[in-house]
Amino acid sequence: MWEAKLEPDVISYSAGISACEKGEQWQRALALLSEMWEAKLEPDLEPNVISYSAGISACEEGEQWQRALALLSEMREAKLEPNVISYSAGISACEKGGQWQRALALLSEMREAKLEPDVISYNAGISACEKGKQWQPALALLSEMREAKLEPDVISYNAAICTSERCSQWRHAFSLLRVMRERHVETNDISYNLCITAYERSSRNLAGLSCYRCIGLSRFRVSCEALSVWEPAGEPL
Repeated sequence: MWEAKLEPDVISYSAGISACEKGEQWQRALALLSEMWEAKLEPDLEPNVISYSAGISACEEGEQWQRALALLSEMREAKLEPNVISYSAGISACEKGGQWQRALALLSEMREAKLEPDVISYNAGISACEKGKQWQPALALLSEMREAKLEPDVISYNAAICTSERCSQWRHAFSLLRVMRERHVETNDISYNLCITAYERSSRNLAGLSCYRCIGLSRFRVSCEALSVWEPAGEPL
C-alpha cells in the first residue's frame, strides 16, 4: 500500500491484524496495533473495537494471556468499550493460559458492563475451569447458561464432563451425560470416554469396566447409558 502511495486506514490495519491472528502471528498483530498509534492517524482512524478484538484474538491464539488482558485495559484507557467478542477472546486467552480465576473474573466483568456472555464466552469459561480442575464453578456456569436462556452445546457439556473426570466426580459426569440425552444434545465419543475414565478413576469403579474400551463402541455406549441412569439405593445422582 505504501509503495502505491496509498495510506492505510483503520479498516486496512484491522484486516491485517485479523490476518496475523489467523496466521498465529501475535507479535506482528501487536506491532500493527502499535503502528496505528505511532502513525498519528486522524482521531476517527485510531484503533477501534474491531482492531483491538482482533489483537486480543491473536494473543489468544499465541497463548499470551497477559498481553490479551493488557489490550483489554488499553481499550478502556482509550475510551473504547470492549464487546462480547473482545471479552470472549480474553476469556479464551486466560483459559489457554490456565488462568481460570481471571477467566471467571472477565465473565463477571461482562455482566457488570451490561454485556450478555454468549455460548462461546461460557464455553471458554467452563474450559478454563476444566484446566484448573474446578468442577463446582464449571457446573455453576452450565446452570448460569440455562438461566440466561442459552442452550449449552456438546462443547459446553464435554468441557464440564472433562472437569468432573479430572476431579474424580464420576456421578456428576454421568449425570451430565443423562442431561445431554434429555435435552437432545448430541453426544460423541469424547462424552462417553470421559465418563468411563471418570468412573475408572473413582474408588467405586467396577471390576473389568475398562474392558469396554476394547469390545466395540456400541456396547461401550450402552454401558455408559446404563451407568448414567443407575442409582444405588440411598445415593441419588
